[in-house]
Amino acid sequence: MSAIETISEQRCFGGVQGFYRHASTACGGPMRFALYLPPQAAQGPCPLLYFLAGLTCTEETATLKAGMQRLAAELGMALVMPDTSPRDTGFDGATGDWEFGEGAGFYLDATQAPWSTRFRMESYVVDELPALLAEHFPVDVSRSALCGHSMGGHGALTLALKHPQRYRSVSAFAPIVAPTQVPWARKAFPRYLGDDVSTWAGHDACGLVRQHTFPGTILIDQGEADPFLHTQLRPELFEQACAAAGQSLQLRRHAGYDHSYWFIASFIEDHVRHHADALGLA
Repeated sequence: MSAIETISEQRCFGGVQGFYRHASTACGGPMRFALYLPPQAAQGPCPLLYFLAGLTCTEETATLKAGMQRLAAELGMALVMPDTSPRDTGFDGATGDWEFGEGAGFYLDATQAPWSTRFRMESYVVDELPALLAEHFPVDVSRSALCGHSMGGHGALTLALKHPQRYRSVSAFAPIVAPTQVPWARKAFPRYLGDDVSTWAGHDACGLVRQHTFPGTILIDQGEADPFLHTQLRPELFEQACAAAGQSLQLRRHAGYDHSYWFIASFIEDHVRHHADALGLA
């Protein structure tokens, strides 16, 4: 198991908010993540909520803006915020376009060169990072939940649907639910996965939920003033897919709210409590 480098640790609501770096096998280089350990971690391993951030974001974004730590400390829940992709890859085209490359890993394992050597975020989030956390921190990876925003909402939904045995619950803010049908993923998927559109289906929440549902209710919040609502997000497509598949879904639409972390901060408590119920912390 790789060593952990501590970038910083600060006291927060009686617990510790830390930022860390390690050498990743899955991503072929250094990766960073943030971890909040609540005060209860001093007595024993705590269940985990992973928050997957969106395009252009890092491990700092949700950590600093979502406002999860106070309630996590009250409930005894650890919070994990991984970076959204490997960094400093040196690949042509990996930087300079906010919709692709570094900061836009889409939580999948790329199959096309050169991306396949570094951009393996599914393996990182599902397998490598939990093993690393279990090795070095007082966390119970058998009690894990997934939440995400935008591209990270896409990641939360697809990873939970593909690996339901790993997660007790899943929720999302303004997720990309049908990447095979919207411009963001149509720019990224050919470069990560190739031009054969049939290979993209394994990374599309609408297609995945039709194959196998997730146990429990999926919670999604969507702002109706989100500028990406009708072009990139299309929550109605997931709503229709869930209805056809018999998947329990709570899709809440909020007038006046946009795509920002002001929206997330307004409703994050509902999501944390949704996961706390599933993790046996309520």
